[in-house]
Amino acid sequence: MKASEKKHPAGTITRNEALQSRPVRNRDVREAYLESGEVVLSYPRQIRPWVAGLMKWTGKMPGKNRITPKKLQLDILGTAVWSLIDGKRSVRRMIDEFARQYQLHPKEAEVAVTRFLHDLGKRGVIGLK
Repeated sequence: MKASEKKHPAGTITRNEALQSRPVRNRDVREAYLESGEVVLSYPRQIRPWVAGLMKWTGKMPGKNRITPKKLQLDILGTAVWSLIDGKRSVRRMIDEFARQYQLHPKEAEVAVTRFLHDLGKRGVIGLK
């Protein structure tokens, strides 16, 4: 079996597939720009059942829909990556543009951008297509 034919676990993608994917913003995310130029993202987050149970036990009942707004303030580098997410650019292109803009080694830019996108994905702020 060739290296290019190696199988990977269901639900996972290869590095190349990940770099070719295009991040898209969650349409429920709101952004606010600070005077510093940084962005604050507001996004809905569902309260996990065990947290809702704990809140009930302590007398602090969650809302009926168990959705709570969360905020995430991006630093200047996070804001730069956020501005590149347009649903058209691939992750690879975002990395290249980020590296060029901040004069970074391509591998360093790849690590920074992909970790940031992974974090945004875990929060439900972006998706990949």
